[in-house]
Amino acid sequence: MLPELKIIQLRYFVMVVDLQGFHAAARQAHRTQPAVSLAIRELEQKLGQALFEKGGRAELTPFGQHCLPLFRALLEQHDRIARELQLLARHEIGQVSIATVPSVASRILPKLLADFVRRYPKLHISIQDANADTVQNLVAQGQVDFGISSLWSEDETLAFTPLWQDRIGVVCRHDHPLAQDPRPLHWSRLENLPLVRNGTSRLLDGTPAQSLLANSPLFVSNMISLIAMLEEGIGVTTLPLLAFPADNRQLAFVPLAEPHIERQIGIVRRAGRSLSAAAEQLLRHIVEGGTRT
Repeated sequence: MLPELKIIQLRYFVMVVDLQGFHAAARQAHRTQPAVSLAIRELEQKLGQALFEKGGRAELTPFGQHCLPLFRALLEQHDRIARELQLLARHEIGQVSIATVPSVASRILPKLLADFVRRYPKLHISIQDANADTVQNLVAQGQVDFGISSLWSEDETLAFTPLWQDRIGVVCRHDHPLAQDPRPLHWSRLENLPLVRNGTSRLLDGTPAQSLLANSPLFVSNMISLIAMLEEGIGVTTLPLLAFPADNRQLAFVPLAEPHIERQIGIVRRAGRSLSAAAEQLLRHIVEGGTRT
């Protein structure tokens, strides 16, 4: 059976050697000399060999000379791991992986992460942007620590914490009649317009405007392609406000007044599962920032 070595005994042994005496080692360790001597005797008993020559001096036996570099290496390894674990527990180092819908990645996360990254520069953060379904799947499969998205379908394995409400509107060219009309927009005014569906169009499901989806022959999932088609005047689309490219001068966002539709965006995480200290801290930072926006 292998001897079970105690780190404190090894540390006392090295201190006695480095300080060339039991009394000096006891003073540095803030222990009594008998306590240090007893710890080293117990270590010798476990090893089955004397480490110091008899006579109370700090003179190593041949066995002790062989053990010294091994004990130093073991203490260095122990202290390195202990420091790393401490930093991990204080979320000063580590890795965090999150998935988020593109609108949050471009419109919300930069401001929220700026302060966090300054405070924890040694944390490695990986961000994947994907549609809401993919975000949900990545979280459910444990491929990311948590996600930021809408929760499209109920899943008892996932927990959802809503943070933002994102109003739905119609996006069209800035010179489109809808963009020029000051009246509140009713869905019925879209009935005879070419509607380009996208990944968020299903927000119309279950509302009076649901029939618009059945009459829409074109579906575009990629946002860059969708914007290009809207700029060419191929049709109009519905989008959450956060997904609307606010710096685009060719397009306009017209809030849909009837029906009034909002999507909820928040934190998606696996229910009943703990996060790493770093991931938990980042999540808490996002939640606190989200409640202030």
